[in-house]
Amino acid sequence: MAQALRPNTAGSLFATDDRAHPVQDALLAVTLVLGAVSFITAMFHSLHLLSSWTGLVGIFTGAYGQWISETTRERFGLILGLGASAIGFFLGMAHGGLFGGLF
Repeated sequence: MAQALRPNTAGSLFATDDRAHPVQDALLAVTLVLGAVSFITAMFHSLHLLSSWTGLVGIFTGAYGQWISETTRERFGLILGLGASAIGFFLGMAHGGLFGGLF
């Protein structure tokens, strides 16, 4: 009797295809950290340089991570990091921008 087999995805946090994805996992971690820093520092008006730059870098790393991602779990984490980076970037731009107060 033939039965459909389901892959065991419980062993890995990010790779649902049972293969290692070190580049994608590194981009995911970097995007999440940059997104968190950007989002948190955007709540403080005087930290607009940090929030706007980390948000901008987080947007680029997240976009590249989305482009090369291979699993749904990677894409889900990247979307969270991208969203936090974008919010932090936009609030940082509203508070003074990338070069606000330097020139």
